[in-house]
Formats: sequence, C-alpha cells, structure tokens
Amino acid sequence: MSGHSKWSTIKRKKGEKDGARAKVFTKISREILVCIKETGSADPSNNSKLAALVQKAKSNNIPNDNIDRLLKKAAGDAEKNDYENCVYEGYGPGGVAVIVDCLTDNRNRTAGEVRHYFDKFGGNMGTTGCVSFMFTLKGVIVLNNEDGDIDEDKAMEDILESGAEDFSFEDGVVEITTDPAEVDNVAAELRKRGYDVISAEAEQVPSTYTTLTDEDQLKKMGLLLEALDDNDDVQNVWHNWDEPESADED
Repeated sequence: MSGHSKWSTIKRKKGEKDGARAKVFTKISREILVCIKETGSADPSNNSKLAALVQKAKSNNIPNDNIDRLLKKAAGDAEKNDYENCVYEGYGPGGVAVIVDCLTDNRNRTAGEVRHYFDKFGGNMGTTGCVSFMFTLKGVIVLNNEDGDIDEDKAMEDILESGAEDFSFEDGVVEITTDPAEVDNVAAELRKRGYDVISAEAEQVPSTYTTLTDEDQLKKMGLLLEALDDNDDVQNVWHNWDEPESADED
C-alpha cells in the first residue's frame, strides 16, 4: 500500500505485500468503516466511494464473503468507530521525501511509532508541510493492459469522455490522471465501459524524484517503507524515491 513512484515498481511491491491478506484486510476495513460513517451509506450501489473500496478489496484478492461480512459489520459499527485521519511528513535516508497517511484510534501511539521508524532507518520526521509542497494530490487510475488488448484510439475516447484529464500507456497498464475528487466516478464509468480497473485512488504524486546510490541508504529506505507498510495504522506511504528495480527483489 505504498505510494507513488512508478507503477511498475508499485505493482511489484504491492504484489509482495498483498500476500499478507490479513494485514491488507485490516487496512481496507478501516477505510470502509470510516467511509460508511462519513457518507451514511453502506450500499456500494449508490455510494461511489464505497464501491471503489469494495473494488480495492477484490483487487487485493479478498474473498467476496469476507467483503460482504465486513460491509454488514461496518454498517452496524460505523457510528462507534473513533478512527481519525492523521498525516506525518519527513525525510528518509538521503533526503527522500515521505508522506505517511494514517487512520488511527490513538494519535499519540501512531505518531510515536512513525517517528521511531524514521529515526531507526536513517531519516527524521518533520513538521506539517515540510515535504508536502513537493507533491500534488491527483486522482490516479490504473487499467490492466497486460495482454496489450486495449486499442489506444478507442481508449483515449473512452477515458476523456469519462472525465479524466490525461493518460499514458505504460508496460502492461494504462495510467490515467484525473481530479482527485472525481477519481471514483471516473473509475466507475470506465468499469461500465468494460475496462479492468486495477486501482483508483487519490495519490500524492511527487514533482521530482530522488535517486539513492549509497548501499546503506538503499537498504535503510527499503526497510523504512516495509516498517511503515507493516503498521496497521498506516494506510498509504507516498514518497519520491526513484526505486531501482533490484530494490524490491531480494
């Protein structure tokens, strides 16, 4: 659930992390609980944000029965939940900019844990705004094109008609950018048109990337991201590390 550098890198990292279904399920469960409380609706058919989260759960190989049970439970527990969103910013090894997005029921605990990770792996947690100016919030939708079956001209027409701003064909995928407030609606429209939407989320996209060459920094940056991803309170980690392909292939 780690954030935006290049899709090929994210896909590889997510593939490894998504093997730990229980942890992924915990994170998505919190998102669904908060969504139902905020929107007042536990029906994905008339709640585009919730529908996107259900699709996210399915994309992470969570069984439909588990999702159905979660929706029923969340509908009953939504008013009881006391999760709050909090965002921490800091620098990883070599000055890599990092934004950590959390849902927590104990802000002090989460802040202490996040600060510990930064300190342990050669970085430091900063103040609000210290790195966020280097990122822009965008809606990012990724379509599966592993078999290369998507026609570029037809896709351009469908994507723009769906309300997206821009798109690019990458290795095995089509990456689409849109207004972050419209990402769920655009993704829903693309699904209606028959596209396989791998992910659709508002993401913090960096304006520039940082390359690390020092072996110790490379190792510590990878360990920092792993520690953050493994924390149940952490929903997303956005960073501007231009990860080398070998960094995820131990």
